[in-house]
Amino acid sequence: DQPSSTPCVAPRVQSSRRRRLCALWAGGRRHHCRRPRTPSDPSRSPVSLLWRAMDSPEIPPSDRREERPPASLPLPAAFLEFLGENGLDPALYSKADTIPRYIRLKPGMESSVVTEIESELKCDLMRVSWLPDFYAIPPEIQIAGSKAYQQGKIYGIDAASGAAILALDVQSGDHVLDLCAAPGAKLCMLADMLGSSGSLTGVDVAKHRLAACRTMLQKYSLGDRSRLFVADGTSFSILPVNSNLGSMEAFVGIEDNGSIFSEWTSKRSWKDRQKSKKAKAAGSPHLPSTSEPELIYYGKDSGLVGLQKRYVLHPSTDAAACTSGYDKVLVDAECTHDGSIKHIQKFEFWGWKTLDRRVLNVERTGNLLHLQLGLLTNGFKLLKTGGSLVYSTCSLTVAQNENVVQQFLSKHPSAELLKINPADSWPCRSGGIQKTLRFDPATSQTSGLFVAKFVKL
Repeated sequence: DQPSSTPCVAPRVQSSRRRRLCALWAGGRRHHCRRPRTPSDPSRSPVSLLWRAMDSPEIPPSDRREERPPASLPLPAAFLEFLGENGLDPALYSKADTIPRYIRLKPGMESSVVTEIESELKCDLMRVSWLPDFYAIPPEIQIAGSKAYQQGKIYGIDAASGAAILALDVQSGDHVLDLCAAPGAKLCMLADMLGSSGSLTGVDVAKHRLAACRTMLQKYSLGDRSRLFVADGTSFSILPVNSNLGSMEAFVGIEDNGSIFSEWTSKRSWKDRQKSKKAKAAGSPHLPSTSEPELIYYGKDSGLVGLQKRYVLHPSTDAAACTSGYDKVLVDAECTHDGSIKHIQKFEFWGWKTLDRRVLNVERTGNLLHLQLGLLTNGFKLLKTGGSLVYSTCSLTVAQNENVVQQFLSKHPSAELLKINPADSWPCRSGGIQKTLRFDPATSQTSGLFVAKFVKL
């Protein structure tokens, strides 16, 4: 969510570490800044050898030690105060250069593809034993320019985020809701897990970010059963097109007068173009809270083609959600991102004053807590009885995690925390509430992530 209008300007004398950060910030946009110089054999770099050694089965996790002192970020006093207030160790932010970059190989790819990707990236792909289809690569390796990425064979997603999705236990035929879908890697993994049945609904308040989700789904050929809504996740109330097909029969086959869903096309109507112009003129990329959800994509097998729009897009009631709601809901809520070490590292370029505004601002933090509880509450409302919901944030603070969970449970007697069974083999620790999980750089060699799973009784 970095400001796209501000270019990354390289200083006259730039260290290799700064070049790496600049490339990370720009996401490979070579017209903004130079890419880091690729060593002749990245797989033999000190960092590569370090994380490979840490993954070695010959070294028990409890005996793993860093072999070189990591570089420390010049964290500002205000951020150090924020960490102190939340009981967080500033030493975590010295580990950015030792945490692997994670990629996911699109399921169904031949094993020979791994060798091809290794040859192209000039590094080994180390299989993540506890997470199917995930591989770790050295943190300095960039994938955006690779053919494997451009051809839709791999995409970047942190292992902790992959674990949160795996915790949801998506099954074939499920109707799944991702209430905070952007930027799209989680959405792709959910679509992969669904396979050839069920449906996937992605929601995000920022249209330009949701458009990136649409691009990813199309790039990886995963959009057939998906639909994407620009909407406020705290008030979104559209249920899946599911087993209530009998009540839809009256709406199928009616003459197409503009109120029937035809096959989706990227060509926008005049009405949609006018709406976009007004939003752009207002200077806000986000949907106004009073606006109705805007459907910006639906796949050919999403169940919408041939149905009347007013039936599909009408808001639901609580009673309807209990019987016809979503089987699985993911709420990866907006947060201060303080657990994403590499995200915090970017502020060395964006400017620490930007960190004050985006992370440390008291008013914004208070609004975030209200937003997180609202997202969790609405996601649970849209869940059918017996369905499960995963709440996660990439914050390490108790306020945005355990406290939100406690507030939610105190107001919803039909909600109950579930044990995440696969976590028995995951490199994570228990959260402050029983059955919740925490990933962090020191324990997991991933970004920080809090995960809680609920069931609707």
